[in-house]
Amino acid sequence: MGRWTLHLSVGLGLLLILMTFSYTEANYCFDTRSKTCSDCLQAGTGCAYCPEETFNGPRCDLYENILAQGCSAATVITAKSGMKIERKQQIDIRRAQSQVSPQQMSMSFLPGEEKTVDVEVFAPTKGPLDLYILMDFSNSMEDDLDNLKRMGQELASLVKKLSDDYTIGFGKFVDKVIEPQTDMRPEKLAQPWPRSDPPFSFENVIKLTKDLNFFTDELQKERISGNLDAPEGGFDAILQAAVCGDSIGWREHSTHLLVFSTESAFHYEADGANVLSGILPRNDEQCHLDADGRYTMDTAQDYPSIPTLVRLLGKHNIIPVFAVTNHSYTYYKKLQTYFPIAEVGLLQEDSSNILQVMEIAFKSIRSKMSIRAEDRPKAFEAQFLSTAGKVAEYGAFDFKPGAIGKFKMRLKAQRMIDDSPVCKMDVDEKEGVMRIKPTTFSSAVNVNARVLCPTCDCEKTAIRNAPRCHGNGDLVCGKCQCHDGWLSTFCNCSASASALDTRLCIGPGSTEPCSGRGDCLECGTCVCYKPDQFEGPYCQYDRTQCQRFGGFLCNDRGSCIMGRCVCSEGWEGNACECPKSNQTCLDSNGGVCNGRGKCVCGLCECPQSGFEMSSTCEPNFQATTLGVCEATRSCAQCQAWKTGERKDKEECDKCSFRVKMVDELKEADKVLHKCSFRDEEDDCTYHYTVENSKLSTSKDLEVEVLKKKDCPAASLLWLLPLLLFLLLLLALLLLCCWKYCACCKTCCQSCLALLPCCRKGRMVGFKEDEYLLRHSLLTSDHLDTPMVRTGPLKGTDVVRWKVTDNVHRSPNHPQALIKPNPKETIQYPISLRLNRRFSENLSRPDSRDAEQLRKEAADNLNEVYKQIPGAQKMQKTSFRTQKNAGKRQDYTIMDTMLSAPRSSYPEIVKLTERNVQSGHFHDLKVLPGYYTVATDREATGAIEFQEGVESLDVHVPLFTKEEDDDKKQLLVEATDVPLGIARIGKRLVNITIIKEHASSIFSFLQPAYTYSRQDGVANIPIGREIIDDGRTQVSYRTRDLTAKDKKDYVTVDGDLSYGPGETQKTVPVRLLELGEKDALLDDKQVKQFVMDLSNPRQGAKLGRYPRTTITIADPPEPSAIMFKRGTQNFTTSDPTYSIPVVRTRSQDGPATVKWRTKKGQRVDLSGNLKFNPGETEKNIVIDPRNHPALGQPDTFQLELLEPSSNAIVGERKTTVVNVIEGGPRSPEMSQMQQKGYVSPKNTFHGGRLLAPGNPKAKATGPRSIRLNWDPPAGNPMGYKVKYWIYGDPEKDAQVLDVKSPHAELTNLYPYCDYEMRVSAYNALGDGNDTDVIACQTLEDVPGEPGRLAFNVISPTVTQVSWAEPAETNGNITAYEVIYTPIDDDLKQIGAAKKVKIDNPKKRMLLIENLVNAQTYQYKVRAKNSVGWGPYRDATINLASQPARPLSIPIIPDVPIVDAEAGDEYDSYLMYSNEVLKSPAGSKTPSVSGDDYMMNGKWDQNFLFPGGSATRNLSTSSSPMSSLNSNYRGGSFTTETTTNYMSGSPHLGGISGMPTSDVIMRKRSERGYGEENIRDSIVMGDLSNKFPDIGVYGFIGSQSTSQSQFGYSRSQGPRARTQSSEVNEALYNLERVLQDARLSPGVPDTPSRLVFSALGPTALKVSWQEPHCEKDILGYTVMYQPLNGGEMKRINVTNPAENSVIIQDLLPNHSYLFKVKAQSQEGWGPEREGVITIESAVDPRSPLSPMPGSPFTLSTPSAPGPLVFTALSPDSLQLSWEKPRKPNGDILGYVVTCEQLHGGGDTRSFQVSGDSAETRLTVPNLTENIPYKFKVQAQTTQGFGPEREGIITIESQDGGALSQYSNQSMTRREVFNMPTDISNISRTMINDPFFSDGMMSTTQLTESSGMITRQVTKEVVQRSVMGGTTVTKKMFYDS
Repeated sequence: MGRWTLHLSVGLGLLLILMTFSYTEANYCFDTRSKTCSDCLQAGTGCAYCPEETFNGPRCDLYENILAQGCSAATVITAKSGMKIERKQQIDIRRAQSQVSPQQMSMSFLPGEEKTVDVEVFAPTKGPLDLYILMDFSNSMEDDLDNLKRMGQELASLVKKLSDDYTIGFGKFVDKVIEPQTDMRPEKLAQPWPRSDPPFSFENVIKLTKDLNFFTDELQKERISGNLDAPEGGFDAILQAAVCGDSIGWREHSTHLLVFSTESAFHYEADGANVLSGILPRNDEQCHLDADGRYTMDTAQDYPSIPTLVRLLGKHNIIPVFAVTNHSYTYYKKLQTYFPIAEVGLLQEDSSNILQVMEIAFKSIRSKMSIRAEDRPKAFEAQFLSTAGKVAEYGAFDFKPGAIGKFKMRLKAQRMIDDSPVCKMDVDEKEGVMRIKPTTFSSAVNVNARVLCPTCDCEKTAIRNAPRCHGNGDLVCGKCQCHDGWLSTFCNCSASASALDTRLCIGPGSTEPCSGRGDCLECGTCVCYKPDQFEGPYCQYDRTQCQRFGGFLCNDRGSCIMGRCVCSEGWEGNACECPKSNQTCLDSNGGVCNGRGKCVCGLCECPQSGFEMSSTCEPNFQATTLGVCEATRSCAQCQAWKTGERKDKEECDKCSFRVKMVDELKEADKVLHKCSFRDEEDDCTYHYTVENSKLSTSKDLEVEVLKKKDCPAASLLWLLPLLLFLLLLLALLLLCCWKYCACCKTCCQSCLALLPCCRKGRMVGFKEDEYLLRHSLLTSDHLDTPMVRTGPLKGTDVVRWKVTDNVHRSPNHPQALIKPNPKETIQYPISLRLNRRFSENLSRPDSRDAEQLRKEAADNLNEVYKQIPGAQKMQKTSFRTQKNAGKRQDYTIMDTMLSAPRSSYPEIVKLTERNVQSGHFHDLKVLPGYYTVATDREATGAIEFQEGVESLDVHVPLFTKEEDDDKKQLLVEATDVPLGIARIGKRLVNITIIKEHASSIFSFLQPAYTYSRQDGVANIPIGREIIDDGRTQVSYRTRDLTAKDKKDYVTVDGDLSYGPGETQKTVPVRLLELGEKDALLDDKQVKQFVMDLSNPRQGAKLGRYPRTTITIADPPEPSAIMFKRGTQNFTTSDPTYSIPVVRTRSQDGPATVKWRTKKGQRVDLSGNLKFNPGETEKNIVIDPRNHPALGQPDTFQLELLEPSSNAIVGERKTTVVNVIEGGPRSPEMSQMQQKGYVSPKNTFHGGRLLAPGNPKAKATGPRSIRLNWDPPAGNPMGYKVKYWIYGDPEKDAQVLDVKSPHAELTNLYPYCDYEMRVSAYNALGDGNDTDVIACQTLEDVPGEPGRLAFNVISPTVTQVSWAEPAETNGNITAYEVIYTPIDDDLKQIGAAKKVKIDNPKKRMLLIENLVNAQTYQYKVRAKNSVGWGPYRDATINLASQPARPLSIPIIPDVPIVDAEAGDEYDSYLMYSNEVLKSPAGSKTPSVSGDDYMMNGKWDQNFLFPGGSATRNLSTSSSPMSSLNSNYRGGSFTTETTTNYMSGSPHLGGISGMPTSDVIMRKRSERGYGEENIRDSIVMGDLSNKFPDIGVYGFIGSQSTSQSQFGYSRSQGPRARTQSSEVNEALYNLERVLQDARLSPGVPDTPSRLVFSALGPTALKVSWQEPHCEKDILGYTVMYQPLNGGEMKRINVTNPAENSVIIQDLLPNHSYLFKVKAQSQEGWGPEREGVITIESAVDPRSPLSPMPGSPFTLSTPSAPGPLVFTALSPDSLQLSWEKPRKPNGDILGYVVTCEQLHGGGDTRSFQVSGDSAETRLTVPNLTENIPYKFKVQAQTTQGFGPEREGIITIESQDGGALSQYSNQSMTRREVFNMPTDISNISRTMINDPFFSDGMMSTTQLTESSGMITRQVTKEVVQRSVMGGTTVTKKMFYDS
């Protein structure tokens, strides 16, 4: 009982403690409560330890928590860090050098602690500058050197301009003087080029000097040198210039600028290690300059690496400026990103602009100031903040030269690094001296930082066998450490004595040990099953069962601990729903709830008042429709004047405020509102102001009333009759004078002229005072506001006006207080009147006139407005006229849009006025007197009254926006009349816009629709939601996407009118059939267009879907419906006959088919069968009881007919039904029915059970599935569960026999799809199966990765790669690589480095700076959503492995790590895909992103699982394939059944071809598609299996062993059919030749060899099956580099496979390929071919292609790639380069052109000449038709191989030239050529049957899945036995 009480007290105490604290994050102190005192203090900053013996709480916690738990403050053990500024000299701005303050600091940090220090920096206006020019002296830089020599004076002026204290120096470099970099022949070593110096690596020519004359003189003495290869050895020179400070002359406090000038790429580490020069050791990073300044170790050590240069230049404060030409600019731009600060400038080809490049670079460097922390230990993080406390981005510090700049340095010591406490790290990783400095400074703040790892003194004075611990343990720092065998807090529980007593684990109110949620261990200790969910001494608390708020556990503001919510800091409540802060209750005066209410749970509870309250209990007049004045009127009137509707005292006392009578009111802009009302009782007007109280203690409004009313004067009504009488009398007298007295008449006219109304003059002003508009009725964003002119209308008046938005808002309005950002770019609508008459064409935006005027206006206005900073180009230009404008109304008004910063508005207005007055904008003529310039909140402009014009409209913008107030006002003002004599009368007009709630909402019913072309019409419904019924309208319009108007559909636009009650209307859009041309092009692009709603009227708005996308689907392939089996067998005792019918293809929609009997003897049956969407099988059920004739044995047929329009009848359209005599029912069956085991109603008439019902499957784990079902009627004896992997045949299923209606499937594969069926059985056998049930098992941790592979670059650099785990068990999300130095006993001897790779496609890592000759253990593991899998490890010593002969590139998308560098290195050397990306203009994507590619190369593990190259058996492209897709275990499997038909009548018009079926399975993510083929070369002849072809062409090839012959026969489009005698004679000749060279049964040479480029390192090799009298057993493909190397072999054991994919080739290397076939009689002769894949490579490594760069196949004797340039829609220019190694002298070229898909004649062109590049213009082409061009060189030895190109001139994009069936501009080139090994002569044939005098043959090739004709022109001369020569010409002659 005592133990139970002890557990209860401890549990309740812990609960009480946890409820009193809150945690904003995980309490790392509390996590170490059970550890030692030292562990507690080292856990992190703020941790404290209580050593008191009687303390019962957690001993380690935050300091404030420890005190709150009752620990004495005097005994608490804590640790403190320190900070000391050791040297701080104030910045002296008089010193012309960079300075920082403070200069030296010492700081100690507790783990997790951060400190902030203020730092001052100073950069002088012209500080000291050291400028060192390092120039490439290879021969190609000769003109650059000459230009630099001539620039001596300009260079002197530049350095003086950059600095008053400067030095300048000069160095030169070429490359290592070894092979292959340098020509080592003695004569070339003496003088590599005429008038040049011997080659060298680097030489310091001129040390940094102040003497510019000396510099210029010495520079004149220099001469150029030279080397062999293009990349230069500049990295050697840069390193020596950095580390040889004394020799170069760098000064300590100056800015060090190194200008690196070259036109070539660079060598770097491992490029020096090659077979010609020997293996060079790694660069030692030391200075090696002799007395003459020459680098002496160039041939003794390797080039430096990029990380080395970055580190050393940063260490010596040297800023590189790469001044390079266009040839290498992109390489150095990528290199720039590795440096923390560097610049790249583009040089002219002769470096004539090098001084401008240097000046621009220097200014750019000074403007990109950023702060760095150099030599930072790994345990520290550094951040740099602006003075405002915001973290600054790179280059964000704008320190002005000559002024002191300030920033904040924040340093933080990490608590954990790689899941390990920081105090467990090595000393050098947690302490060191950091240098904090701006990137351009040499001065720095030196911070000596270390992580403090405190220890407790009390641990050294432990009390052994302490009484507190019952003698069974030691008392250490107040805590018992028990001896072995003793447990509990005070070591008073024996582990052995209480091991079996589970009663100690039963808590109060529970009957089970540990509440049934854990295991009971010794001494009543409960270990919960799920510690993340259950907790407490007895596991009695569930962490998911605390109170929730808003659906979130503890409001997501706390943690559920011990059954209660423990809230985070600042939150409280049972569910942490209440903030402790009252910030959400503060009113506008800073008070709480305006003093009127209480702040409860973060919300104000306000009392009742006479008007609406805001959420902070402030009067909310905006919530009422009355406003401030109306809401306060009655109370102000009753209190001030005792009048009004509240004049009764009882009503007046209810007012919530009291007025104050004053003599003078405050100004209107200083109060909330100023109000004036007329008192009805005395007709006087009273005035008062309303404002919120400025006292936080006051809760009332402050209302001040003016004591004096404004009353009208005293009544003089009695005078009115008298005045009227006198006026009438005066009028009568004047009339008499006018009639009878001429003198009086003249006098009256003079007097009238003196009156203002009669004066001779004009007045202008607005016609109306106010306009009231409804937002819902607006049809335009402008209002034409009339302005009128009175008086004499002769002459012209120009009136300027302006408009201001939201004038109804007071200055204190919340929106008025929000000031716009002046730097924000906004749109300025601008209107001008052009000096051009308006025409009808200008009203059509797409007309030619409008387009020309739009371009002219944009060009001229851009030229004018470019002086506005930040202004962009004009856009959205349209044209209109101005009505009633007199002589100007026929002139064009242009509306356009200018984008510029908001602050530019005054400048834009002034600039516009000035140009309008001048009459032109640049060259664009305008008419003065009219313009408009507007923003989004104000506008100004001018209008012109021409002579005779009385009224004009001012085009006033309304500034309508969604965020407008419900009632807003605009004020339009006529400001002045700059031209004319008119005066302004009615100056102002108010425009009020009232925003109403929508009366209707228009929307499409869904965002997308799909229609088939067969539908003909797409009916698009538009719905209307009625809020306020009535009439309304909306506009609609279609717009092209990929579907084109008048090609795919007919565009529509218009208005829909809805009457009362109408909610939906439909817009029909006509769909067009696919054109004949489109069908020919086989365009599979998805066709889409959109329909938009706009301009809702009569109070309507647009709703959820204002736009819908319509997809035009091509007619789907019809479903195929057929009988499942050809024969059905039944007995006369069967109750029913069920005949299954299946449906394949296009199963998404319904389908129907009719059925009927055929050839039935006694019965005539028929019916309909309907398939619902998704159904694949239905049964025709025939009940013989309804047809007595079926009760006897019979045989009849059923047939399917009349399918629905979306279906066809398949190949099994009939089935035979056999009905035989059935036997009697068995005695066992009868007995079971009598006992009730089998119900006749629920079984078939054979006793078969029905299928179990409602089967359900659920995955219960990675390797288990639980299956449940309902038993069928009939009392089954058991069940059989069949289950198999999805995609496997059902016949291979495993069967599980169970007795209950559920089953547990175990030992399954994780993350794998399974299919299942269940059937019941009884004594008569198995019942019916259920439908297939599908279920996927859960994910599990992945298996270990595939084998590790190492590509040894050098003894310190390796590239490690691995394969994906064989069992991914889910989707791989990351990999982790750990590499550790070990000794010979495999024990760790150094720190392990860990790298996490988040992209699962990047299964490769480049590791640099490993320790030389050190053995490392490498471990790799994979991760999926479940967690990390096991490691795959390998051990290797790089020094014992052979290195690659040339350098390894920085591989795209591969993480690079430096084994020596710290975090500072990682901060700028991130992933290399940030550097080597595809150029912006690249026409091909980067190969690194493809699933089957890795690091720019083809992944062998993708292509050959298991690493065996012989397993790669892929097929060539086939014209006829059917695909079935299966998904299994996370991978997509494609099964392809291919019919190889070389001559299908449907495809090529050639019949008689044998066909074969091949089944192929491949993972789609690991295979190649035809879209990957970029280039092809065809070698050899065609197949000889063409029985019905007329013209023959012999193509031969001579291998190294014996002569091989084949022949091809095809009929070209212009071929003449030969006579049968000629055919037979040719055939017999061929048989004679074959018999002469081969024994019977041995295969012939493969008749065609096709090379297709898949990538820069991957190739598809295909061949055509050779002739053989016996069956082909297989093939062998062999290949090796042409210059020697290992011969690799691929065996193809399947004779149906005729292609392989090879992915390990090197770019720009020639390879010899050999293919031969095998039969039972042996191997046949080889077909050979030499091929090269040409591509752009990384300049730093010629073995690695540039990502995204184009690649092509080549052979030396073929013309260069074909380049096409469109000249017009029907002509183009074709150009090509001369073959590099033609076979003989070139006489000219033959060019042929034909349509790719046939049709038209084949055209030939003869081109003479032997120039480096040849051009040919080809006219009379047809647009949108693909053409094939072939170019063949004619030499003195005959014709060479052909270069092919396929091109299309497309018309829709203005004549752009594009590849057929592709939108990009890539070329697809095909070469047809013999092998280079063959010695074949080709001659012209004068065939009488060909008009062009050449022989034509037609080859049937496969390209992108199509059959195309390839017309070649060649004649082959063949050698025959005995040296006789047989040619076709000779044969014809004979």
